[in-house]
Amino acid sequence: MDASSPAAGLLPALPEDWERCLAVAAHPDDLEYGTAAAVARWTAQGKRVTYLLATRGEAGIDALAPERAGPLREEEERAGAREVGVEDLVFLDHPDGVVHDALRLRREIALEVRRLRPEVLLTGAFDVRMVGGMVNQADHRVVGLAALDAARDAGNRWVFPEQLADGLEPWGGVRFVAVAGSPHPTHGVDVTGEPLERGVRSLEAHAEYTAGLGAAGPEPRPFLTWMARASGPALGVEAALLLDVHVLRPDGPPPWVA
Repeated sequence: MDASSPAAGLLPALPEDWERCLAVAAHPDDLEYGTAAAVARWTAQGKRVTYLLATRGEAGIDALAPERAGPLREEEERAGAREVGVEDLVFLDHPDGVVHDALRLRREIALEVRRLRPEVLLTGAFDVRMVGGMVNQADHRVVGLAALDAARDAGNRWVFPEQLADGLEPWGGVRFVAVAGSPHPTHGVDVTGEPLERGVRSLEAHAEYTAGLGAAGPEPRPFLTWMARASGPALGVEAALLLDVHVLRPDGPPPWVA
């Protein structure tokens, strides 16, 4: 992967020579915890970003029954997405908290990859431990790994071949999968200034969900500002989102070709 040459000891910037991104998450609000600031940067550049949510987050508010929480959280997600320039959202209706059918999920994500033909896929960490050592939530692990696998599945016409009958040709154009929240970042995105501000507003749109968390729910502005500024030095900027990049289509010829 060719990126701008970083100074010694700094992570390289994520390449931005692409036009279409599919962002895959388990729940409404997952993308708003830092990733949305990078999305704001990209949509301001004219890039198209689509959100794909595995669940509607119906199990996320203890004081609200799922049939009430699900529609509320979907609306908050749509409002938060608009704050960073995203109008296209897809919800897959997997059960919140107990996402378990990884094969179905891979099939559905591959379908959207074939339909939307993104060059970049963005998702969340699937490690057992997230950055900072916190244990990762089960849905995050299932969805993140399924997204990585589906990005490759979408390019193989003999994987989920029934989709060909619906007119969806294979799409092997995903260059890389960028994973947020990983304890082992390889690249970063500068979100200093307006992108971070829009990212804050995106999380603020999840007011009912955040209130439902009680004391466990961080205040969006100080939390996101602290997190982005803590990540900035790794990239040599004021504020950053750090990502672990998994390359699917290397840039340039193989290293063994002269």
